[in-house]
Amino acid sequence: MSTSSQRDAPTRRIGITGHSDLTVSSLPHVSAALREWLTPRNGTWWVGVSCLARGADQLFAALVLELGGQLEVILPAHDYRSRKVEPDNAAQFDRLLAAAARVTVMDFEQSCRVAYMSASTALLAAVDTVIAVWDGQPARRHGSTGDVVIAARQLELPVTVLWPRCAARCAPATTGSAGADVPDGEDLPATKARLGY
Repeated sequence: MSTSSQRDAPTRRIGITGHSDLTVSSLPHVSAALREWLTPRNGTWWVGVSCLARGADQLFAALVLELGGQLEVILPAHDYRSRKVEPDNAAQFDRLLAAAARVTVMDFEQSCRVAYMSASTALLAAVDTVIAVWDGQPARRHGSTGDVVIAARQLELPVTVLWPRCAARCAPATTGSAGADVPDGEDLPATKARLGY
């Protein structure tokens, strides 16, 4: 467990894990909570590491750049942008990716839950503390925020959970839309059964 002096010392490498399905009304509240936590690092050299998913990851990445940090990105797979980035989010994703000082792409051709968890594991190996924008609930899908928090704690990384009172998540997807995380080779009924829907 961290001592008080360790908690108060400036952190050099900060990772983010968080929900990608935040409601639109949640975004300013989550951004404000992240800003409050990150602002004391302003003026020192620090790095923010993000997998750049929609929602918490991108809010964090934008604040890293705004507050003078250096952004590093870890993408889960080579097809991540084409397969998982929605058209209405593409410009924001591209802007943040272009601003990153370092981009690592995991050795997966196709995006899938295993790739997401692998990217998060690589993120945990690259940081000395983690912010989790997390509602405290178990992961709905393998490699989601709850799983990453468990992995971080098993590694004895300091984890700060941020979940503003007004934060909320969208309802789980129930169709095989582009936004649903259906693993390769698994049809929707099998996915729903596995997730307990």
